[in-house]
Amino acid sequence: MAKLFSDKTKQIFLGPLSKNNPITVQVLGICSALAVTANLKPSLVMGISVTVILGFANVIISLLRKTIPNRIRIIVQLVVVAALVTIVSEILKAYAYDVSVQLSVYVGLIITNCILMGRLEAFAMSNGPWESFWDGIGNGFGYAIILVIVGFFRELFGAGSLLGFTIIPQSFFDAGYMNNGLMMMPPMALILVACIIWVHRARNKELQE
Repeated sequence: MAKLFSDKTKQIFLGPLSKNNPITVQVLGICSALAVTANLKPSLVMGISVTVILGFANVIISLLRKTIPNRIRIIVQLVVVAALVTIVSEILKAYAYDVSVQLSVYVGLIITNCILMGRLEAFAMSNGPWESFWDGIGNGFGYAIILVIVGFFRELFGAGSLLGFTIIPQSFFDAGYMNNGLMMMPPMALILVACIIWVHRARNKELQE
């Protein structure tokens, strides 16, 4: 059991949550981070979906890595990810249809998410399934954290609610408070992501060039 949760495994899992975050450090997966974060719920669902797909895809590719011909490895990776994305998409349509509609085409576009292809190529193709699983989960969580933060602020200040529940009291509106419509627009998502990157790099001086 100790070997399963060694320092190396912990570092593989925890690294993407902070100092090697796929969005704030590697600047990957930005498109979906901007497109699906107008509300907190789709942000959560997208983050969980990418985490599950990335974790299982890493394991599958790691198990197959020694049998995949080098010249078709990208095709095999795409097939594995596409199969997992299709499964997740069908589950969302069956059990969370409203969220599936909000996410629109972005669930399908997980297939081309740079984070997935990057981890499959850079890690799963050269490491064992256990390490690959935690690498996938760690990078998925790192991605999800940024989506949740952006979705939290956009919905709170743009609609005055969280997960569809009104948070800002009516007395605030009676006193003149107004929701910020800019928060619901894609440019604000880009600004929020930029602010997160700025804060993250300010706190981690070694990441500054």
